[in-house]
Amino acid sequence: MKAAYYSGNQSFTIREDQPKEPQAGEARIKIAYCGICGTDLHVYHGAMDARVTTNRVIGHECSAVVDAVGAGVVGVAPGDQVVVRPLKHCGECPACRKGYVHVCQNLKFLGLDTEGAMQQMWTLPAHTLHKVPSDMRLDHAALIEPTAVACHDVARSRLQPGEDVLVIGGGPIGLLVAMVARQAGGNVVISEVSDYRLSVAEKLGFKTLNPTKVNVAEAVWKMTGNKGAEVVFEVSGSRPGIETMTEAAAVRGRIVMVAIHGKKPEVDMFKFFWRELELLGARVYEARDYEKAIELVVSGAIDCKTLITDIQELEDIAKAFKALDGNATAMKSLIKCS
Repeated sequence: MKAAYYSGNQSFTIREDQPKEPQAGEARIKIAYCGICGTDLHVYHGAMDARVTTNRVIGHECSAVVDAVGAGVVGVAPGDQVVVRPLKHCGECPACRKGYVHVCQNLKFLGLDTEGAMQQMWTLPAHTLHKVPSDMRLDHAALIEPTAVACHDVARSRLQPGEDVLVIGGGPIGLLVAMVARQAGGNVVISEVSDYRLSVAEKLGFKTLNPTKVNVAEAVWKMTGNKGAEVVFEVSGSRPGIETMTEAAAVRGRIVMVAIHGKKPEVDMFKFFWRELELLGARVYEARDYEKAIELVVSGAIDCKTLITDIQELEDIAKAFKALDGNATAMKSLIKCS
């Protein structure tokens, strides 16, 4: 089988590997498609070499077909179409004992801390697999992992139908958050600086604001009858985004921090006192977020066709990463592995 190893210096090496036999509690899956996410691009730029090393198969946004299972595996069988929830928890730390296994204090993220999905066959813990319908398109199924991120973000926000929502950042995750929030009954507006991403958001039916042309917070207050947004998602990872999130929030608004900021941002804590705001962290997903994501993708509430902008072969992985790097006109790029 072929596997693409990240080898440092913005490069990959394609190798012929032997598929690993699944041990007890494991499954071997044949990877169909694997998406490239922002974290993968951080790896590509060398920002995570200390953690990932320069000899690892990365990738985690995948769809697959079960090839074989080890002893004791129930719930999935050879031939099943599946997606992967790429988290391996310890089961013993205080977070795990409380049931918060997705924020395990010893969490291993598959595809970063272990081998990942950018290969033809992947052997991994069977508990990470979620079945999808047998007739589901596997390129669309590859979007379930990032959709699950959005489902977790929206669940953390406690969004109620009819509430006004501001999504700051219109990249792939921002658009997925917007679609999930809309499905939950939110009135969604997206703030984004890229004209191309604004056009995609508008194609998807969203109201948009360009912060280079308007004061987003002022516009949101005006649009909401001088009330502000009950829910704000900060997805941009930018300093202006941090400033906007508190300015645009309504009294007792909930702000969900989706983006990972490279530096500790300065936050206007006075607004939290004055308006009784809440700031909520959101990290990866829980099993129920995956089931919700599968439901939304299957139903068509997530416009996968619009989000998938290109598909490359596994052998062309280096070209795919290079083309995606800094490209504001790309949304979700997939690697076809098998």
